[in-house]
Amino acid sequence: MSTTDPLAKTGRARASQGKAKAASESEQRLKKAQRAAILLKQASDPTRLQVIQSLADGERHVGALCDLLNQTQPAVSHHLALLRHGGLIAARRQGKNNFYSLTTAGAVLAKVVKGVGS
Repeated sequence: MSTTDPLAKTGRARASQGKAKAASESEQRLKKAQRAAILLKQASDPTRLQVIQSLADGERHVGALCDLLNQTQPAVSHHLALLRHGGLIAARRQGKNNFYSLTTAGAVLAKVVKGVGS
């Protein structure tokens, strides 16, 4: 078969497209895995997991979380900031008070954590 054979060119073009698609899918899987690793790293602390479990029961004020965790407000705020930056919780301000609740990703993680403890 010569290199000018149209069927050979079509076959090479399809193979090239297939490789490009596979590379794109591989890149997408890698990005998803990297995002999951970041989320898990941000949640990989017993205090932060307690916050997630607590917020699974509903929105809470920072003071309530401090009482629940028996930690100071600056310490709890640090953990909340990490969870917020990771997209696991969302903040709502009401006057001088901040209230926190789980995002969709946080709710999914809370279900996983609950399942691990069973």
